[in-house]
Amino acid sequence: MLFVPSRASELAIGLGGSILVPPMVAAPLLLAALVAAVVSGNSLFWGALWVLLALTVVAVILLTVAMTAVTVATTVRWVEFRPLETPAQVVIARFLRSSTMAVADLQRVVVIERLSLGQRQSIKVVLHTRSETVKCEPARSAPLSRVDAQALTDWLTEQLGRSQVAVERQTEVKRDFLRPDEWWTPSHTAALWRVPVGEVDGIAAQRSVERHRYTPRAHAMYSPSTSVTVYDPGRAYEVAEELRAERAAGQAADSTAAPGPDEDDATDSR
Repeated sequence: MLFVPSRASELAIGLGGSILVPPMVAAPLLLAALVAAVVSGNSLFWGALWVLLALTVVAVILLTVAMTAVTVATTVRWVEFRPLETPAQVVIARFLRSSTMAVADLQRVVVIERLSLGQRQSIKVVLHTRSETVKCEPARSAPLSRVDAQALTDWLTEQLGRSQVAVERQTEVKRDFLRPDEWWTPSHTAALWRVPVGEVDGIAAQRSVERHRYTPRAHAMYSPSTSVTVYDPGRAYEVAEELRAERAAGQAADSTAAPGPDEDDATDSR
């Protein structure tokens, strides 16, 4: 299982984040200090500006070193079962070293798929051994990041079943959507449920979809009485799946109950 196709690209991504984050955080302070120094011409403000610049550089260096150390020490590049047909060993390769352990030391393997509104956010393979837990998460560029979770679980079960290693699949669903910014408007919810907007509130009340009513900031000053109702996306998506299943069941029942051409002919002949 290849989790990180390229060490260089993975390090570049980690280093890029560590280099960009401190300047982005410090930018408002630096800009304010620069404006104050230019307008006032006071040496005290110029000194504060240079201190902030120095602290930003130090933060970049420290974060870069920390990110590099964490990536090198913890990121798993690939995992191989040897031999493939009847594996007796598991080879775990990290950035600068690899280790080998017996399959007998492997207690269980868990495939974790993170979902948000039915869409995969990430996938992870966790190896539970007698002495440690090894978390293997594919990079975005790795083909393994797009592999179906059930197919991966089935393949691991096939490889490790003879060794009596338990393989599990788990799903983690995001439910902590930021209210009200990430909650859904009635029109969005109606489109998902495939119902008129006027029916959304009734369905939400019937199916226990949490609602939140608030006044948007754009209207708070000029139209304080203007309020908007938004709906919890997590439960709203579950209701969409329920409605879809109910419609499919209803269509199947209607097609079963409707008489076919042969039945119509037999009725007419009688």
